[in-house]
Amino acid sequence: MEYRTLGRTGLKVGEIGIGGEWFNGLSSEESTNIIDAAILNGMNFIDVFMPQAATRDNIGTALKGRRDKFIIQGHLCTVFEDEQYGRTRDITKTKKSFNDLLERLHTDYIDIGMIHYVDSDEDYASVFETEIIEYAKELKEKGIVRYIGMSSHNPTIALKAVESGLIDVLMFSINPAYDMEKSDSNIEDLMEYKDLKESTWTVDSARQKLYTACENIGVAITVMKPLGAGSLLAAESSPFGVAMTVPQCIHYALGRNGVKVVIIGCHTVPEVLEAVRYYNVDDKDKEYGHIFTKNNSIKMVGRCMYCNHCQPCPSHIDIAAVTKFLDLASQQDSVPDTVNQHYFAMKTNANNCIMCGKCEPNCPFSVEIRENMKKAKEMFKANI
Repeated sequence: MEYRTLGRTGLKVGEIGIGGEWFNGLSSEESTNIIDAAILNGMNFIDVFMPQAATRDNIGTALKGRRDKFIIQGHLCTVFEDEQYGRTRDITKTKKSFNDLLERLHTDYIDIGMIHYVDSDEDYASVFETEIIEYAKELKEKGIVRYIGMSSHNPTIALKAVESGLIDVLMFSINPAYDMEKSDSNIEDLMEYKDLKESTWTVDSARQKLYTACENIGVAITVMKPLGAGSLLAAESSPFGVAMTVPQCIHYALGRNGVKVVIIGCHTVPEVLEAVRYYNVDDKDKEYGHIFTKNNSIKMVGRCMYCNHCQPCPSHIDIAAVTKFLDLASQQDSVPDTVNQHYFAMKTNANNCIMCGKCEPNCPFSVEIRENMKKAKEMFKANI
């Protein structure tokens, strides 16, 4: 397991985390076996949004005596009513459910208090202009919640929360298919890929802007839906017409700006092992760029996906890294010091580009790589 810093929280988190949703319906023993396997393989991050008492109890039992092994992302505003999960903005119900979470997990604090599922302007107002956000801030002041987060599937709403300064962590749905969807798509459309009908696509600009803003501001992204609820793992259900692997999906998500943890829903111990297999496969088995060229009806054009299929470079430039730093710097009035330091820490950068153009025919997305190298050289030259 490799670890990243969870944005401005400073917490060190494993790149692959456990999604608790799939604990629903499991026995206490099955839940403990999954937690055991996660710890054994270096995982230290778990997302718990589920309000079901049995599920919370089983996770609490599994964590008992080793609470310190996990950074818990626990959700506010989820309830269990009429024998089913739901979300609420009722402050009384919110407090009751959150206190229940603490009790059943046998803990007196939650690392990330995640305000659950905010996808519209109206819903944003129902959280950030009401007692809900005040309650979250109160929990943080008391140390019951160490940091405040929010989950969303809408990049415009998510960016609004990120720029508000009120959240430290964003839980967001990221995978290559979702990234090509229109920014105003709702979660139901995302799940059915309704907007993937055009012949030419690139990463949605609103999503790209969100990821870059998170990296620059220091708001960490924890990724949900990296496998597209499993649809990307089968050719017949993938919009690309070809199956992706779990390591490929993880690698894609980890390559986005701002991403610190990719959360994988695991129903069994073998699924935990399949997730951490990411660290044991060859780099070529993590590559995903060719996936998008299999289906001629969907073709991504013009935007660097940071896949490095443009390699090898005669000057040994990590083209994906240079482009990533360029994207980060381009949204700022001036180049942030941290971005500048990372850029010049590379052994080679855009200054070493000889403009040979050998990279461009290798790019699956027709990126104008030489033009990006020129922009990077110009962008960073005043910061030498």
